[in-house]
Amino acid sequence: MSEEQIRIAKDLLAEGVGLIAAAGYINNEGGQAIADAASELMDQGCKTLVIDLDGTRIINSIGVSILLEILEKLMDEKGRLAFCNLTPTIAKTFEIMGLVQYATVYPDRLAARAALEGHAAV
Repeated sequence: MSEEQIRIAKDLLAEGVGLIAAAGYINNEGGQAIADAASELMDQGCKTLVIDLDGTRIINSIGVSILLEILEKLMDEKGRLAFCNLTPTIAKTFEIMGLVQYATVYPDRLAARAALEGHAAV
């Protein structure tokens, strides 16, 4: 199986709401790239982050642990984490690992934006 290089894009959706779009294999390098993007958005005042995993088909345990670290940092700041565009396999992995207990999952980016943009300060 060839490991796909991670591609990251980040954007501000609304005041306090940041988006990270990740496509590719989320391993230690891919997870770190997401963590770096999350830190940059949090430094810009984002307390709500949406991680769009459209184009991501596989994540390993190190990738999941890095996402948990991002979640912990956001929770320490009274922030929120959401995911969208999860494959069924990744959704099940997040459920097993407990990520969905503390983060919200949306079917797509449009649903995430609609739910989160008005509630960034919550």
